[in-house]
Amino acid sequence: MSHLTPPRQLPEPDADSPNGTTAEDSSAAPEVKDTEPDAPADVEPAHEEAAEATQPPTTGEADESAGTTASDSASTDEPDPSGAASSSARPGWFGWRRRFPRAARGVRVGTSVLAGVLVLVVLLIPNRLDRITPQSFLRMPVEAIFLAAVLLVLPSRARRITAVVLGAFLGLSTVLKCLDMGFYQTLARPFDLVFDWVLLSNGADFLKDSLGRSGEVLAVIGVIVLVIAVLVLTALAMLRLADLMARNRPVAVRGTLVLGTAWIVCFTMGVQPGGVTIATKGYSQYLSNKVQYVREGLGDAEVFQKQLDVDAFAGTPSDQLLTGLRGKDVLFTFVESYGRVAIDDPTMAPEIDKTLKEGDARLKSAGFAARSGWLTSPVTGAGSWLAHTTFLSGLWVKNQQRYRTVTTSDRASLTSYFQKTGAWRTVGIVPGVRKSWPEGTYFGLDNIYDSTHLGYQGPYFSWTPVPDQFTLEAFQKLEHGKKDRDPIMAEIILASSHNPWSPIARMVDWNDLGDGTVFNKIKAEGTNPTEVWKSAKRVRTEYRKAIQYSLDSLTQWVQRYGDDNTVLVFLGDHQPVPTVTGGSANKDVPITIVAHDPKVLDRVADWGWTDGLKPAADAPKWGMDQFRDRFMTAYGPAKK
Repeated sequence: MSHLTPPRQLPEPDADSPNGTTAEDSSAAPEVKDTEPDAPADVEPAHEEAAEATQPPTTGEADESAGTTASDSASTDEPDPSGAASSSARPGWFGWRRRFPRAARGVRVGTSVLAGVLVLVVLLIPNRLDRITPQSFLRMPVEAIFLAAVLLVLPSRARRITAVVLGAFLGLSTVLKCLDMGFYQTLARPFDLVFDWVLLSNGADFLKDSLGRSGEVLAVIGVIVLVIAVLVLTALAMLRLADLMARNRPVAVRGTLVLGTAWIVCFTMGVQPGGVTIATKGYSQYLSNKVQYVREGLGDAEVFQKQLDVDAFAGTPSDQLLTGLRGKDVLFTFVESYGRVAIDDPTMAPEIDKTLKEGDARLKSAGFAARSGWLTSPVTGAGSWLAHTTFLSGLWVKNQQRYRTVTTSDRASLTSYFQKTGAWRTVGIVPGVRKSWPEGTYFGLDNIYDSTHLGYQGPYFSWTPVPDQFTLEAFQKLEHGKKDRDPIMAEIILASSHNPWSPIARMVDWNDLGDGTVFNKIKAEGTNPTEVWKSAKRVRTEYRKAIQYSLDSLTQWVQRYGDDNTVLVFLGDHQPVPTVTGGSANKDVPITIVAHDPKVLDRVADWGWTDGLKPAADAPKWGMDQFRDRFMTAYGPAKK
């Protein structure tokens, strides 16, 4: 260079250039095909490519090269007032992508692939754990093609906003699918967007009982963090894919057209290689079902109100109610999770059958007889209070809204009709209740004994506050065993066969029950629920043992304390969780009437129920809501 040659000056930035590039750079910059992923799709970073072609090495390169000139260093290290030189020198990730271009490209490609996989998984994943298979993801969702078409036709700003919103919506639907999975595993039905929110607090209470207060808090925090993470990741994934398609618009358009055509062909021809439906619209169907459930839920209140107003016995005088049971002690007893699976399942049936036969022998030795049939519960897996209310109100109480409606109404329950007659003292034995239970007044009970009133000083057995044998002994001491008392109508809700069935109590000598501390040793020797629930087979075994314990408690109590005036009606409230039932949709539960006076059973002879504690497979089956009116008719004055 001649000493007369003036030093090379950087041109002034063009004020009209939005990126601070020079007019010369802007006009000479070549078209860029592969932009950085963080740059908006419609902004071509031409100044970076131009800088690479016309300027000396960047800061990172200058640090590694000893031959860099002072003027070059000044052009790269000293910031330009507009910031153009700085952005050119350290693009993205603090200059990491410029220093390691191959690794950066691999990360870009990998991130884009992961984003696409995440969106496809969200669209294709079923909302039931038992339906998640590798074949579930070997399909072509029409929703992905539709989303691609929408994003391709939108301008830059609208496209990015739409991508974020759609991504968050996909994340929200993923959360709902996860809720469905949990509800199918426990209740054998999907999550109800209208009525089931209250059950989430019940789930938190269950965590507190199982893991303690600290465990509950940590679990809730973990769930909240996970939900936020899902929403953010799906939103970012959609934004990533939207930008990628915009940068490669011709390829994206052709690909979308080809996939759309392929989907139409496969759907029209019903292509199913290996039984897998290639062209699917399952996500749209899932959303449609959710909308339909919401519409039905919102309209359910009006339907239920019409049913609530119909009561065949509302106008019956009290002296004509339940005349066939006057002078009897009538005990309505619910056995938690005692479902048809306990009697019909081949792996449990032999042991349960043995327990029922032994129970029949005990009852017969004490002068009792029994008749058994089937009822269909409105719930399965959980929701005992809905089943109890259905049985006692004569209404199909299938959700929390119906439960609240009926328990705040003046609809008479079976137990309140006993109270209405004035011929019985009505009591409730509810060891599972550990907090305020205002709904209890609806059931017409003169006195309610919860877990704090039974005198139990022993340990909890997982969820179960009081073992069934102790509960029945407490009822004997508090009410049934009193002298010179009025006839009793009792609602007794046993809890030992409540999920998770580990550890469980076992029968002890009735004279040794004391204050319940005898169960400390039994719990210590019991199983660990964490270990039990690692195996479905062990869960089923522990469930079967819990049912046997509840049945033995009942039949031994009747043998020990029953008399000529004892009438016991006991039933299961619902089937156990799908882990035990194997995913069966059957909701049948056994019901049995036990009585010493033959006239009591004669009144239900035309029901066709089976003699003994075990109902026959073909015994009559009614909806649980039908029992109240049938029972009151059978034991009313018109029944001969």
